Amino acid sequence: MRIFLHIGPDAQTAGRLQQVLDAKRRQLAKRGLLYPRSPGARNHTRLFMAVSDPGAVDALRWGRGFADPARQAELRDEVLQQLTQEIETARPELLILSAHQLGSGLTSRAELERLRSLLAPLSRDITVLAHLASPAEMLARHYAAQVLEGRRRGPELELGLCATADWWQAALATRPAADPRGGVFPETQGAAHWLDFARLQRGWEAAFGPGAVRLRSVDPARLYGAEVVEEIREAFDIPQGFGRVEAAPPPTQPSAAWLSRCRRMNDVLLRHLAAEPALQIPRPLWRRLLGEIKVPGAPLEPGAFEPVNRRFAADIEGLASQHPGLDPAHLRSAPAAPWQEADPGFGFRATQYLMAFRWRIAEASKAAAPSEPEPRPAPAMPDAALRKLAALQGSPWMPHDRLGTLAETAPAAPFSALPPRSAKSARVILGCMKNEAPYVVEWIAYHRAIGFDDFLIYSNGCEDGTDRILDRLAQMGVLRHRDNNGWTGNSPQQHALDAALDEVVIRDADWLLHSDVDEFVNIRCGNGTLDDLFAAAPGATHFALTWRLFGHDGVQALDPAPVISQFTACAPRYCPKPHTNWGFKTLMRGLGAYEKLSCHRPNKPRQDAENAVKWSNGSGRDMTAEALHNGWRNSRKSIGYDLVQLNHYALRSAESYLIKRQRGRALHVDRQIGLNYWIRMDWSGARDLTIQRNLPRLRAEMDRLLADPELARLHAEGLAWHRAKAAELRADPEFGKLFREATALKLDPAERVAWALSLDMES
Repeated sequence: MRIFLHIGPDAQTAGRLQQVLDAKRRQLAKRGLLYPRSPGARNHTRLFMAVSDPGAVDALRWGRGFADPARQAELRDEVLQQLTQEIETARPELLILSAHQLGSGLTSRAELERLRSLLAPLSRDITVLAHLASPAEMLARHYAAQVLEGRRRGPELELGLCATADWWQAALATRPAADPRGGVFPETQGAAHWLDFARLQRGWEAAFGPGAVRLRSVDPARLYGAEVVEEIREAFDIPQGFGRVEAAPPPTQPSAAWLSRCRRMNDVLLRHLAAEPALQIPRPLWRRLLGEIKVPGAPLEPGAFEPVNRRFAADIEGLASQHPGLDPAHLRSAPAAPWQEADPGFGFRATQYLMAFRWRIAEASKAAAPSEPEPRPAPAMPDAALRKLAALQGSPWMPHDRLGTLAETAPAAPFSALPPRSAKSARVILGCMKNEAPYVVEWIAYHRAIGFDDFLIYSNGCEDGTDRILDRLAQMGVLRHRDNNGWTGNSPQQHALDAALDEVVIRDADWLLHSDVDEFVNIRCGNGTLDDLFAAAPGATHFALTWRLFGHDGVQALDPAPVISQFTACAPRYCPKPHTNWGFKTLMRGLGAYEKLSCHRPNKPRQDAENAVKWSNGSGRDMTAEALHNGWRNSRKSIGYDLVQLNHYALRSAESYLIKRQRGRALHVDRQIGLNYWIRMDWSGARDLTIQRNLPRLRAEMDRLLADPELARLHAEGLAWHRAKAAELRADPEFGKLFREATALKLDPAERVAWALSLDMES
């Protein structure tokens, strides 16, 4: 097997090629080529994190939880194991690995040797491929990306290196020492060393062998046109074509004025953190703060960095003579006026914005390092749980994450817009809510963004303004709201489900789902919409949307950021015990085949339903025989997540869990939510980011809804109510004790299964 190691280093060019390779995986596989998923869905960042310098913490490893060398070593073993498994399954003739960070982020011979050592068991026939543009153009794009990640110095840093004899070492010398808690990462603050293409080639060939490096350039018209297929075929030595690709517009570059604002804001934020070491700014918050000062305008002119082109002109001429795929015409930029930082506009002063942002930084710092007494020791596992744990060893109930080869990272490229909505309410969600004010808008916006048309929501006992939010959304024509305060029977939820059968919107729905506000339909195929799911399993009438249970992921405080962006730690894919793990909700083609609705599924099949119904699991496989008459959990035979899963954020943050515990439950109102519930629901051991591909379309729909001033006011009031309630509960002796015990509890998946089984709840 031959390996092509695509190292970038230009993130934009690499991103376009990765987008096409990802879209054409199946066609390429038929031709003996594997573009694996396990190192990363598109950009193979896990491969980069596995081999970077263990002692040098970069932003990627810090943000993904692999800063500790021991955790990084575990990642390395995992990457090799999963990659080996993919290769053994596919048996390809050609393996393509691609991560732009390999070219831009690996700086030492030791790192390259670690990478070669990792790949050696797979193959020693390795070609290193780099795509280049003009140094000025690559600098303009890289500088913009660095600024949006926190860079404080302008490109005069690189321009000042043009007279140095050894650009590579001089650029590395501009890197400050890492201070992750202080927001300082060397690769973000330092000059781009890899613009020295000749030195880049020498370094990689020293590790991978003379002649191992292949350099190419590509015209943007070819890169973003349908001809990109030919570029991939030629670059990776693919002997035949693999289908057509639609042209795509190049990514929009940030405006120079916005970059000017961001650079100044970064400098102020870094000085603020240095002055107050107790503060922290999580990366998601940092990016949101920069997003809030965005202004339109013209992007940076690459030609303004013409001195960098001149600095490397002789090297580029020599490289072009060595590499037939390197066209000197692609390595030049049209000269422009010398670089001068753009006017940030409107008298912008970063210190004024810092004053407005300080309370949010303080709140984020409290969440990252809460001003709590030292947490009490976690409760020890009881003897019954320890006995269960011993019995699990070697049994078919032992949890693991080896169910298929699904990627769990989010695709990087934006998804296309949805088609216009039909006036007919064809796809409907039925739900019940109580005290969910901070989460309603996100949940509605998300499901509208993936293709649901209408919502019928029942509410009861709301103290936080959830009912008023639903009323406002109903006035806006977004959903239908029903007062469920007069419920009777065993639960408000079942009362609402029975009442809904008399609603025209439910009886006439083409597709219907009963779902709670902590459940998100995660469509993992195609463009991530209902249309893609239906196209992938055209004969299905009932989809069992299996839960993937997500834990609190170390998040203690309530945060207004989207739920789907905050929580990624979850249960392993193979986790048949306890019984709730593989519970499902049902997306059904109307009500016709059944007479009654319950929480998880329709019940009481009508006569001849066997001939009208086809149940599908989350991978599109027929499970009618198992689910036709009863059952709301998948078995080992029927489990599947390839096409769709139901992300279940039962806890959200630890503070949200306290409010849920105090509020009670919609279905089982006589049951308390205490530490037992936390043990059952606070899953980790795996990480799934796939739903985050929908963040751009979610944010667009949320922005559209919250443009309504009244809805925005009600949403803010609801969040304030929950924050105040969380503070009140944490001060309460009983709830404060529960909070400390829960957040101190650290269980691996097997321990969690054993403890949950020993509790024998709800069985």
